[in-house]
Amino acid sequence: MADVREQARWTRARLGRCGPALDLLTARFNRHEYAPHAHDEFTVGVTVGGLETIAYRGGRIISGPGSIVVLEPGEMHTGGPAAPEGYSYRALYAAPALLADGTLGAALPHFRDPVIDDPELAVALRRAHTDVSSFPDPLEAESRIPWLLTTLARRHSTARADDKAVPTAVALAVRDRLADQLLEPPSLAALAADLGLSRYQLLRAFRTTMGLPPYAWLAQYRVTRARALLEAGLRPAEAAALVGFADQAHLTRWFRRVLGVTPAAYRNSVQDSRR
Repeated sequence: MADVREQARWTRARLGRCGPALDLLTARFNRHEYAPHAHDEFTVGVTVGGLETIAYRGGRIISGPGSIVVLEPGEMHTGGPAAPEGYSYRALYAAPALLADGTLGAALPHFRDPVIDDPELAVALRRAHTDVSSFPDPLEAESRIPWLLTTLARRHSTARADDKAVPTAVALAVRDRLADQLLEPPSLAALAADLGLSRYQLLRAFRTTMGLPPYAWLAQYRVTRARALLEAGLRPAEAAALVGFADQAHLTRWFRRVLGVTPAAYRNSVQDSRR
């Protein structure tokens, strides 16, 4: 019988259609201790419960609930419980370029303090981790994770921020491309390259102009299209496929967020009113 106190679940998401992989870990340990090891990526974690102790840079750090932990590429470290109740955390393993986007210079961001107190960012990272792990939609992953990692680097590393202004027309061009290709939306990295921008610049321009990130705008646009199809008599599963949602559950998730009811309930109400 598995020990429910010792759990680890890996999820792999894509940052954009055909984009690079991003690994996410959800873990809870009471006894498990990691052997000394290092990663090629930045390890960015949020402690959810308990206390974790990590041997790092010749010393030992302690992370508690709500703390963000950043371990840099190539740095040897361990990890284990620092209290009898163990610890739980969410972690993602990010290619160095993801944290360097939106900063100036060729050097990678350096985090002098690996344990960071930033409650707002910790909550945002945890929510994004949970959502992307539960439903690894490529556009959602690419819209949320790189933005938060750049925010982390800009707030808490030695890197200097790149705040070059981007014309409003950029956001409108991206909006139109997403609407035209709603069944298979292009990656934001590809769109940014076409426009001669970094992905962070594209995301910042889109958020500033449209008021929300690209994945959320596209989801709402799809809901509008699906609503018309439901009014025409199509079933939710048919409407979901025709507007680019992965399945009926994906449509339902966003339909309820935007309109407050399920697609089936909306369709039934429309049909009842007509009868």
